[in-house]
Amino acid sequence: MEEKHKILFEPVSIGKVKIKNRYVMAPMGPGGLCDEQGCYNQKGVEYYVRRAQGGTGLIMTGVTYVENDIEKCVMPSMPCPTINPLNFIKTAKPMTERLHAYGAKIFSQLSGGFGRVSIPSIVGKVAVAPSPIPHRFLDDVICRELTVEEIHTYVKKFAEAAAICKRAGFDGVEIHAVHEGYLIDQFAISFYNHRTDEYGGSLVNRLRFATEIVQAIKEACGEDYPVSLRYSLKSFVKDWRKGGLPGEEFTEAGRDIEEGKEAARILADAGYDALNADVGTYDSWYWNHPPMYHEKGMYLPYNEILKQAVDIPVITAGRMENPDLASDAVRNKQTDMVALGRPLLADPDIPNKIMRGEFRQVRPCLSCQEGCMGRLAAYAQISCAVNPACGRENEYGIPPALHKKQIWIVGGGVAGMEAARVSALRGHEVTLYEKSPNLGGNLIPGGAPSFKEDDHALIRWYELQLKMLGVHIQVNTAVSPEELKQSPADEIILATGSKPKMLSVPGAELLAAEEVLTGKREAGASTVVIGGGLVGCETALWLKKEKGTEVTIVELQPDILSVGGPLCSANSDMLRDLLVYHGVEVLTGSCVTGKSAEGCAVRTPQGDKVVAADTVICAVGYASEKNLYEQVREEMPYVHLLGDAEHVSNIMYAVWNAYELARNL
Repeated sequence: MEEKHKILFEPVSIGKVKIKNRYVMAPMGPGGLCDEQGCYNQKGVEYYVRRAQGGTGLIMTGVTYVENDIEKCVMPSMPCPTINPLNFIKTAKPMTERLHAYGAKIFSQLSGGFGRVSIPSIVGKVAVAPSPIPHRFLDDVICRELTVEEIHTYVKKFAEAAAICKRAGFDGVEIHAVHEGYLIDQFAISFYNHRTDEYGGSLVNRLRFATEIVQAIKEACGEDYPVSLRYSLKSFVKDWRKGGLPGEEFTEAGRDIEEGKEAARILADAGYDALNADVGTYDSWYWNHPPMYHEKGMYLPYNEILKQAVDIPVITAGRMENPDLASDAVRNKQTDMVALGRPLLADPDIPNKIMRGEFRQVRPCLSCQEGCMGRLAAYAQISCAVNPACGRENEYGIPPALHKKQIWIVGGGVAGMEAARVSALRGHEVTLYEKSPNLGGNLIPGGAPSFKEDDHALIRWYELQLKMLGVHIQVNTAVSPEELKQSPADEIILATGSKPKMLSVPGAELLAAEEVLTGKREAGASTVVIGGGLVGCETALWLKKEKGTEVTIVELQPDILSVGGPLCSANSDMLRDLLVYHGVEVLTGSCVTGKSAEGCAVRTPQGDKVVAADTVICAVGYASEKNLYEQVREEMPYVHLLGDAEHVSNIMYAVWNAYELARNL
């Protein structure tokens, strides 16, 4: 372990519970990890045990309902101890016992419900709230106001659920949440809470729901049973469904920092033993679930303020996997503990690897949110784009091969590299051929913007893994059909990738986005980007923000980001807002019809116009490159097509499909 990182492995206490190090698994919705009765299934047990095995000191489980009548949720979606307490204990107790074997502690995160931010696939088209306010996602839904009796029922159920969790071996509980704009947070914020009874009006009244909860739990479980609170110091809300960006000046409609400090003091005085803190709400959701467009450690300035307001431990997440960043944050009193959420999905062994001085071997989280939040919202199932075994650790690992094979892989993009890694781990002899000088494929241009640096980190991780596994790598090597047919390989995987689609515009020389991103071609002072998909929008943002180029996106569809794989809304919302904030003009339902010295002629729904453009960049998607496969497939039945060569998609499906194929060869 490096000397400067030792501070991360010092014991720390929450209440009277001592935790072996400062690492916390940040709470994430445990979709797919429970059964119809709200009890943990075997997937859930293995998921949490695996993170404890990886060295994390404190595991936070993620959303756990305390009741399922007032806000009726489809089951199975998340755990709920009060549906069948005995069965919950029967499934959770072996899990907590196994976690304790690794010296880890575990808190159950008990949820007060969604309220106006309910996920339609789980709750349907109804919602409760402190007051009749608009739903976050459904235009035609006005939330029903909770009755005082229902609030009292919630408080009672929190105490019951905590007592059940204590019997099941949980070392404490965390309350979800005066955070992110969930139901209890809606009570705490005057923008959402318009009540005139004892649960509305003053800050003390608006926090009454949260304070009664901790008091009820302490009465049921004892004063020494620790209760953490998921807390957001500042809301970053400009208006309904409108969030504020980093550095943006706006009038806070939600909880501002001064009220956030006062609220934290009230909550600490009420009995909360720790604050697991961030900033944001569902109206500014990209703060609570930060995409790659955020700087790493974005919560630290706010939690430094919070630490000065309270004397209880503060826990901080927010892209904190780098141990230099984390140890400096603790040393500078910006936080007491470091929470890792999505990074522990990508690599459950982060704490152990840092302790062993092996941070280079940590598989990076891309902050893409494709396998975690995006998948959770769409399918109520958590996983990870770069770690296909996440959420199915016991059943979807990498088995050793019964018979050692010689495997050739053609194409060194992400699919080819993952196939090589998994094949080598199974014991096969693997040779990887790449026609260019470098591994990485489309990750190379994709990772060019500074906000996509983790794409390049993933390439470096694969290079290290393949070297350690003894994979034979041949770069600058194109493989012909004749060489394939004469190959001694038992299995051949063709992961030959894709190439940019190019349009023809009269009078214009079009540049492919990847040519500009990799520096092969330079964009002029003014640029038109044809195509408003993810590549086009990220290229435009990079050119404007980092190069100072004046950029206009021209998109044929009625909206940008409407073609290709679905994005997590936190990512798409932040990208849209950043384009507006940085002054990138977007013309939808439009097309470029020609180019002259004056600029690009663009046909828009409002009529034709000329847009200044020294350069025209084409970002209209990719086409599969499968010529090699087509030339050999009829004669070579043991040849497999993989990645973009098979079907153009995203990084997640390139990794997942490669993992699935290679673990079964």
